[in-house]
Amino acid sequence: MKTTNTSSGGGEHLPLRLLALVWLPFACGYFMSYFFRVINAMIAPELAREMGLGPADLGLLTSAYLIVFGVFQFPLGLLLDRYGARKVNAALLFIGAFGAWLFAQSESLAGLAFARGLIGLGVSAGLMASMKAFVGWFPLSRLATLNGALISTGGLGALASTKPVEVLLGITDWRGVFVIVAGITAAVALMILLVVPEKRSEAKPETVAELMQGVRQVFSDGLFWRGSLLFMAMQGGFLSMQGLWVSPWLRDIAGMDRSGVSTALAVLAVGFILGSSAIGVLADRLARRGVGMLVVMKASLGVAILMFALITAGWGEAAIPVLFVYAFCSTGGVLVYAILTRHFPGHLSGRVNTAVNMLAFLGGFVVQWGMGVLIGLWPGKVGHYAPEGYRAAFGLMLVIQLAVFLWVLAYRQPQAPST
Repeated sequence: MKTTNTSSGGGEHLPLRLLALVWLPFACGYFMSYFFRVINAMIAPELAREMGLGPADLGLLTSAYLIVFGVFQFPLGLLLDRYGARKVNAALLFIGAFGAWLFAQSESLAGLAFARGLIGLGVSAGLMASMKAFVGWFPLSRLATLNGALISTGGLGALASTKPVEVLLGITDWRGVFVIVAGITAAVALMILLVVPEKRSEAKPETVAELMQGVRQVFSDGLFWRGSLLFMAMQGGFLSMQGLWVSPWLRDIAGMDRSGVSTALAVLAVGFILGSSAIGVLADRLARRGVGMLVVMKASLGVAILMFALITAGWGEAAIPVLFVYAFCSTGGVLVYAILTRHFPGHLSGRVNTAVNMLAFLGGFVVQWGMGVLIGLWPGKVGHYAPEGYRAAFGLMLVIQLAVFLWVLAYRQPQAPST
């Protein structure tokens, strides 16, 4: 296959063959990453009941994925820039498949947390490896569209963890579900390894010193910190909600049964899917008309904060439309990847994106676990949590999001990216 790098040009053409051989396999990997990220929201009642877990335990167990995922982003950026997206992503997905199998076999909280941490490690390259590959194979002018479509496949993974998992739970238990998805994950890893063409670079590999100098360049940039901290606050909250806490909130505040919760989670996933595609395409089109992507990002996240405020206020009767708009607009945060990729030199793309992801997932770990701790401070009925706990946990997150949003709101994106 011809391996001419189109990323430096301004062309708009996206060859179908490249989409099939590059975009699709990586998208399948990200599908699995997001499936694992949110599946605990669906199996949380069974897990809590069988393992005797309180809210803090459940939060810590679920967030084990996030902490390992987040911590590994730093070495992941170096690995992607040094060895390439294809090999790194495939190798890690095999680890994720083993982690899923181990999760199904575990009989203790420690064993489950360790296995979920392995899953987090295994799928930690799903988004970043994809974006690294896209920079090498596709035009930068289509990056927000490609990234948006990729994020949509994550939404499909979230959708697959709702009604389909509910059906599977009627056939087998949560352990059987994890055995099945372990096999699927291994198959995806094999597909990436065998289908994706090797992208050869004529550039001389960077030394360790040069790699670290690139890291310093990323972390000393003002736009990086503004975009990353806003994304960290917003994504941390959204990951915590979608991955775990929206499920018990729907049960305890909105008064839904498991079928209703499953439907609401599906609506959340659909909002995420549609928002990812629509906002990415809109951002690319507006950018060609002189409207910066940071403007689009701030507008969409402003609406997402408003929706989260309604959730915090306990609008259970309007849960479905509020969750849809919340998910749709929260996807505007992923524009930070395209913004910063265009801002930094191309050879830093792996380190830039994984640095953003590291902060986002570390934030997600703190928020997801912290919400469980705060919710647990107020005694609730058996199998339910107190409304005061939700208000305290969600309210603190809302204050943090507003503070960072207002800090970034007055910032204007530079007109021209660095080269």
